[in-house]
Amino acid sequence: MSDIAGELARVREAFDKPTLRLLDRKWAPFVLAVFKSSFSRERRSVPCELLHTQVDAYLADLRSTGIDAPEKTGRALCVQWMNDLWLYRELRDAGDDGGGQANVEHYSLTSHALEALLLVDGLASSRALISESRLATIVDTVRHRATEANPDREERVRRLDRQIDELTSERDRLAGGGDIAPASNEQMHEGYANLIDLIQQLPSDFKRVEESVAAMHRQIVNDFRGEERPISEVLDDYLAKTDALMSSTAEGRAFEGAFTLLRNDELMQGLKADLETILLHPFALELSLNERRSFMSTVTLLRKGIDDVLTQRKGLTTTLREHIVNHDVVKDRELEHVLRDINRELATWMQTAGPRSTVTVELMPGTLEVEHLRERFYDPVAHRGPPALADVSDAAPAGPSLGDLRQQGGPLLEELRDALVTAFAAGEAASVGSAFNGFDASLRRPVEILGLLQLAAQLSASNGPSGLESFETVRPDGTVRLFDLPHRTLTDDDTAALAAQNLGSEHE
Repeated sequence: MSDIAGELARVREAFDKPTLRLLDRKWAPFVLAVFKSSFSRERRSVPCELLHTQVDAYLADLRSTGIDAPEKTGRALCVQWMNDLWLYRELRDAGDDGGGQANVEHYSLTSHALEALLLVDGLASSRALISESRLATIVDTVRHRATEANPDREERVRRLDRQIDELTSERDRLAGGGDIAPASNEQMHEGYANLIDLIQQLPSDFKRVEESVAAMHRQIVNDFRGEERPISEVLDDYLAKTDALMSSTAEGRAFEGAFTLLRNDELMQGLKADLETILLHPFALELSLNERRSFMSTVTLLRKGIDDVLTQRKGLTTTLREHIVNHDVVKDRELEHVLRDINRELATWMQTAGPRSTVTVELMPGTLEVEHLRERFYDPVAHRGPPALADVSDAAPAGPSLGDLRQQGGPLLEELRDALVTAFAAGEAASVGSAFNGFDASLRRPVEILGLLQLAAQLSASNGPSGLESFETVRPDGTVRLFDLPHRTLTDDDTAALAAQNLGSEHE
């Protein structure tokens, strides 16, 4: 029988992975275009609300030009992409990629989305990668691995001697003034394309290691919640998985190699210098600014990828430590089992619940049938008298006099009536304002203006010329303030009425 059934099963399994599911969808070009426009090597994460707004803007731009686009909002599409394992949502602090405030949710691309973007970029590239540079890299790698794999001591020595002879011969030739064959632009482009192809695979490799650690984190948390295994067994499993992750997978080996590289400062400085040397070749003039900047950020890419993996590992280690420290060995308490069951059920419910799903629960338990429950116990301190107040009467300031109090009070109506009657009877006042301005300072307070208005309201209407006149008032602290009031004169009837009011108040 042919192997077509087995091959079909393997192909179907590959198509079930998120990477090929992304490429097989109707809106795959739109999704990849959004990922390409919103994320980059320097911008590895985007705040959730910002990405929702960006996707809405992309949809509006496409629809305005007549291009078919999904009939959903940016938020709905991002949630769908997250459920399809193309986006990953996490809580980040200020200073992380994308910046923003502390404790803000960010989206980042998963390894599946990065692989899909890498595949599309490779298919869209116009430069063939089957070149002298690619073949030379393969031959050098095979030679190096064959030397390490060969257990024959003499054969390994012969290989090393041959390499030493070749390098020594080339060095002597250059030291003797031999010509240096310059690399052509075509050769440098081929080598550059080979390097870029290898560098572009690093983000997805690091992301797969990060996702493996995150999956391990979720599994260990579920084991702790379930309490189906002892803590020591869970820890042994964690250590075994950590060793396997870093040694048995291609992503783990890439991580270990990059971590070793970063610990060697001399090697890192050499790598940075070599990158700069490559860009000094004339072929680099044909590269765009973004391509040169991306090529020079290779060291930063390595550091950022390792930092992300170490952050995941730190979170996993923190979970283990907190559980070991806070774990209560008394497992037969009913409350502990109830709370753990609730936590386990909540985790199961969250796997299928939507972002706005709710569950109706009682906030408080039912009341107990208790006749009386003491709310407060006897405290002798509550019946103790307060301490005696200190006698500070010697430091008390002198009390205000009756005159000072009256200066802070309302208008002096009787004194105002007497002063007005006296001024107009002597013929010294042409108007109420001129009379007021001639009073003693004690009768020219600003509040006396209100007294004058009250007195004017009790008299007959004025028949004199209309207009305003200035009243100069004096506050108790000596400051002067001017007020403009209607011009008013007093007739004989008015002065008689004011005098009669004062006489009436004296007889009461």
